[in-house]
Amino acid sequence: MEKFIVTTGKTIELAIEAALEQLKLDRDSVSVEVLKNARSGFLGIGASPAEVKVTYEAPDEEAAPKTALSSASRSKPKERPEIKAAAAGGVISRPGKKPVQEQKQKPEQKSDRRPEKKERRPEKPVKVEAPAPAKTYAPAQPGSVEEKIELFLKGLLEHMGSDAVPHAFRIDDECYRAELVGGDSGLLIGRRGDTLDAIQYLTGYAVNRDREKRLRISVDAGDYRLKREEALQQLAKKMAAKAAKYHRNFTLEPMNAYERHVIHAALQDYPGVTTFSTGTEPHRRIVVAYSKEA
Repeated sequence: MEKFIVTTGKTIELAIEAALEQLKLDRDSVSVEVLKNARSGFLGIGASPAEVKVTYEAPDEEAAPKTALSSASRSKPKERPEIKAAAAGGVISRPGKKPVQEQKQKPEQKSDRRPEKKERRPEKPVKVEAPAPAKTYAPAQPGSVEEKIELFLKGLLEHMGSDAVPHAFRIDDECYRAELVGGDSGLLIGRRGDTLDAIQYLTGYAVNRDREKRLRISVDAGDYRLKREEALQQLAKKMAAKAAKYHRNFTLEPMNAYERHVIHAALQDYPGVTTFSTGTEPHRRIVVAYSKEA
């Protein structure tokens, strides 16, 4: 069952954080709709906080069990006189008929057959999956884009005090990928990937500074980008299903250009749903909107 709460804050982010703290949920478990932006006013006059509507899924309430009738409230059936007599002396008397004596039950004869033993089936062996083999990287060719990416990242990682080793490789004509192997991946990733985004931005700027045709460079550490992609695709499908079910629009959290591209790509063929971006960097968001099909 879908529920929502409305919270306020000095900024949209503070209003969202207040709702998440109240619901004890993470950001990917809710959808946010901005009801009103914050206004600073003039010298504090006319100022108003930001207001957001946070929607979340709540478990359906189970129907209360029907109260059972107490045994005392039920009327006891009247005992017939012949049943009372049978209970007292073991003889049932009926008017006009001779009493019928209760037949004595014969004691059960013990069977000489022993219970058959069930055959114990052999336990199936547990399969132990072998660890994934370590990735191998081809050395960068002298003068190549891969070498330029690796040289820049080596210098940047040294200044950061990280022991990670960069390995760059080409994906297609306009896209390259660099993976930072070893070192403290948590330090390189940062909170919600902020540090990794900064490393990726600096690398792209350094490589594309003297080029006419811009190259797209993705930097990853500890498979963060891959895991984040899978989480974003699941979030996109969840919000699309809600938009199609409730015929409403849902605004997602601010994302960088790469993450917005993942959402757009995941829902480009989703029936009855369209996506578009709103706002300005770094607070640009994606809106998953219901689109009535013709």
